[in-house]
Order: sequence, then C-alpha cells, then structure tokens
Amino acid sequence: MLDEVEGPQSTFHQGHGPFHDYLRTVVTDPDGTVHETVRYGLHLPWFGIIFRWPMRRALRHPRPPGSPSPWWAPPDKLTARQTSALALLAAAAMSAAFANTLFTQTSTFAADGFHASDRMLGASGAIVRVGVVIALPFAYLADRMGRRRTIVLLAWLTPLFCALGALSPSFWVLTGSQTIARPLGLALSMLAAVAAVEDMPRNSRAYALSLLAMASGMGAGVAVAALKLADFGDNGWRLVYLISLIWLPIAVSLGRHLDETRRFETVHRISPRLNRRRLGTVALVALSSNLFIAPASYFQNNYLDKVRGYSAGGIALFTLAVGTPASLGLILGGRMSDLIGRRRIIAICTPLSAACLVGAFFTDGSSMWLIALGGGFTAAMAYPAFAVYRSEMFPTGNRGMANGLINTTALLAGSLGILLVGVLRDHGSSYGSVMAMLGLGQLVAAWVAFRHYPETAHLELEQLNPEDPTIVSAD
Repeated sequence: MLDEVEGPQSTFHQGHGPFHDYLRTVVTDPDGTVHETVRYGLHLPWFGIIFRWPMRRALRHPRPPGSPSPWWAPPDKLTARQTSALALLAAAAMSAAFANTLFTQTSTFAADGFHASDRMLGASGAIVRVGVVIALPFAYLADRMGRRRTIVLLAWLTPLFCALGALSPSFWVLTGSQTIARPLGLALSMLAAVAAVEDMPRNSRAYALSLLAMASGMGAGVAVAALKLADFGDNGWRLVYLISLIWLPIAVSLGRHLDETRRFETVHRISPRLNRRRLGTVALVALSSNLFIAPASYFQNNYLDKVRGYSAGGIALFTLAVGTPASLGLILGGRMSDLIGRRRIIAICTPLSAACLVGAFFTDGSSMWLIALGGGFTAAMAYPAFAVYRSEMFPTGNRGMANGLINTTALLAGSLGILLVGVLRDHGSSYGSVMAMLGLGQLVAAWVAFRHYPETAHLELEQLNPEDPTIVSAD
C-alpha cells in the first residue's frame, strides 16, 4: 500500500499481510538508478529462523501480481495474527508429537529391561491407546471454555506426565503413566489442529495442518534421536522420558502469546445438533485406516530390532533418514489438497502408501529403506487431506467433541490392530503377512473418503456448517 511520495522517494506500508511491521522505501537517483529497501518484522515464535531465508529471498525477488505464492508459503495471504497463531500451534504440535511417540519408541527397550514378552508388549501398546478416552473431557472443555485455555493447560500437563515414566518401577507402572500422558498429548495435538483450521482462510486449511504435521515430525524426531540413550545400559530408556521436560517453555510461550480463535470468539451455538451421518463417515475412515497405521508404527522398532538386528542407534538412524525427507510430502500434499481438492489426493496417495509400507515389512537392506521412504512420502501427502475433514465437517460448537470422538475411534481401532499383531506374532505369523492383511484397511479408508466425503476445498467453514454465523473479517 503506497503511503507517501516525496520527490524521488516513495514509501509503502503493508495493507494486508503477515508482517506486524513492514516498510518498503524506493529511492530514485538523478541518474535514474533505483534503490529499494525493505524493513519488516515477522512474528513467528519458535520457527522464525526456518522461514528467515525463504522470506528474504521472496522479498528480494517479488513475483508478478496474480502469480501463485512460493511452494513453501500458504495459498492465501495470511495476516500477522494468523501467522503468529500458526507458529504457536505448531510448537504445541511438537510437544504433543513427542508425547505421542515416546512410548512407541521406548517400549521395546523398556520391555527388554523388565523382561516383558511380545504379548505383554502388544497388550501395553493397546492399553496406552485405550487411554484416549482421557482426551474426551478436554475436547468437551475446549467447546465450552475455549481452545486457548484448554491448549495451554494441556501444554503444561503433557510433558509433566511423560516425565513420570522415568521413575517407573515396573513395565506395567510405565504403561499406566503413559496411558495418561499419551492421551494428553493426543488432546493437545487434536485441539491445535482444530484451532488452526478455525483461524485459517478457506484456501489454506490443509496447508496449515501440513505445517502442524511437519512440526509434529520434528517433535517425534526429538524422541527418535533421543532413543540413542537407550543404548546406555538397561535403564538408558529412562533418560528419554526425562527429556520430556524440555517442552515446558512452549507451555509458557502459549500462555503468553496465543489468542483465542476468531470463530470461537464469534457468537456461535453451544452444542448444536451433531450430524451423526458425517460423524459416522469420518469415524469409519479413521477406524479402517488406523487398523494398519497404528500397528505398523508401533511394531516397526520391534521388527527392526528382532528381525533385522538393528541397534537403538540404527533404529533412530533409519527412522530419521526415512521420515525426514518423507515429511516434505506434507507440504506438497497440503498445498495440492487446497488447490485441486482433498479427494483426489486421498484416492491417489493412500493405495500407494499402503503398498509401500506393507512392502517394507517384506524386504531388507537398501530396498527396505527406499520402499519405506516411498510409503512415508505418499502417506505424508495424503495426511493433510484426511486430517482436515475432522474439523471441516462440524460446527464450532461441537467441533472439539466431534474430533475427540473420531480420535477415540481411531485409537481404539489402533489398539485392536496392535493386539492382533501381538497375538499373531506369538503364534508364529510373520510381520509381512500380518501387515498385508491389515493394510486392506487403508484401501477401505480411501474408498469411503473418495465416495462419501464432500469436496471442501475453497469453501468457508460456515458454508460447510450453516449452524455457524459468517465471519466477515479475516482479522
């Protein structure tokens, strides 16, 4: 926005955009040489350093009017409030993902330390996932008290309960502590996604969830990288639980800077009638998908340890080497879901990811690494398209509770899958044959989503949920 012109000098201020402070000065010398200076402030808590270079490059090489945004940027132009909120919610997602990954990554080594069997390992994984019901009261509170207060509360409770695992005197006490801690992390992750969807413009909701998922990958990566500590003797895994306390500063940051979502601040109906057909459809997709995803994730370390002979450090290297480049699929999938639609991405990427992830349990060596990378990349592309429906399909007054019920369904399905794998493994079945059977659930999820989900790209949440009043301003 042109602010003023003084002879050969013109100054421009931001009319609408992500900067909380922006000044562009253009000076023309008598010989016709033009000098341009841009000063800006971009408030991105915790992630400013990541976006510093691409933002500077974008400002130095501006795109012509009407051209698409850079591949790393959202399709819509966000406001300063929205960029700050997205960064804070991504930080919350990191903490939540660490909590959600912690027991999955350490359970094999804790079980070895406590001399637990594969059946006990499978049972503990199922028990921890059944604890998801603990997340439901927080989903209810978020629909009554607001997203902000509930998210801040969970950001404090999650790392504290995770850290209690370091003091466990037995495998079952460890399981009990994480049966509380993991659902708290799940509730934090779920409500961060709800808040992000509520605050983002219509063409950037899937993109926002892809950024939260990338941040989750970073949080999970911390848990995976810390797994090297498990090689430090029978009790080395306890150190990984102590590291949970590093996430407490994020709770402080959220308490100081996170605002309530615009849609919750707007007058909306409290507990409007829940569309049971929509809830059932989304829950069915979550159920059929997690019958495979949960056990494939939970038993991956055990497979690498017992079948392929990997050490804790080798497992960490495999997970990071495969998962880090695969996470780029999140950004690509998020942008494509917002630009060309969610259902196409789901229909193409889900069968490919299922085939590759199952194939990784049949192979070894470099083939296993490459196939796992392909499965992770295509699964990452499909994730934003799947995840965004959980919030888009329900009005503000029961969006949190609907997400809680769907996540509960997903986790219970995952528990069933984990129990089934544990039992079949104890009876001599190979990992490959069991995963191939459960992988059919991915195909069911893709078919149901493609046939029965509405296309929600480019629509406002209020168009999808007429129960809510229309929000006119993006600020």
